[in-house]
Amino acid sequence: MDVQDLLEIEAIKQLKYRYMRCVDMKLWDEMASLFVPEASCSYGGGRYSYQGRDEIVSWLEKSMDRDGFHSSHSVHHPEITLLGPTSAKGIWALEDIVIDMDHEIQISGAAFYHDRYAKREGEWLIEHTGYDRVFEQVESRRDRPSLKLTASMWSTGGASAIDA
Repeated sequence: MDVQDLLEIEAIKQLKYRYMRCVDMKLWDEMASLFVPEASCSYGGGRYSYQGRDEIVSWLEKSMDRDGFHSSHSVHHPEITLLGPTSAKGIWALEDIVIDMDHEIQISGAAFYHDRYAKREGEWLIEHTGYDRVFEQVESRRDRPSLKLTASMWSTGGASAIDA
């Protein structure tokens, strides 16, 4: 491995980090720019599989683009393998939490992403992404009446209702 390989791996890491930020911030146009047009995805052990950048982003937007939907997805421990000058694969550990105020549930879990990347016109893009769950748990927020959402990017502009 040489310095150029390390630079390529860093570029792929930045791509995945942008993907996660776009998911949580609901930045669908920017999200679309991270995929090759013919991209594919397979989430939840294949339960949610889509072909093509537009179909993938449309599904994510349909699933998550509500004011009452809050998520935090953190990826870490990347294992990036360069397969050639324009192809690579990666495995990422995922930890996520979803607060869905519309359905009054909270979901948390862990998974491993398995990605493929393609370098097009000097830029790394996602060719395939998806994860298989290690575990997932769901809890009714109704069971915890003291649990309150005190800040939301979409309902409070990110400001906390707690006086400091």
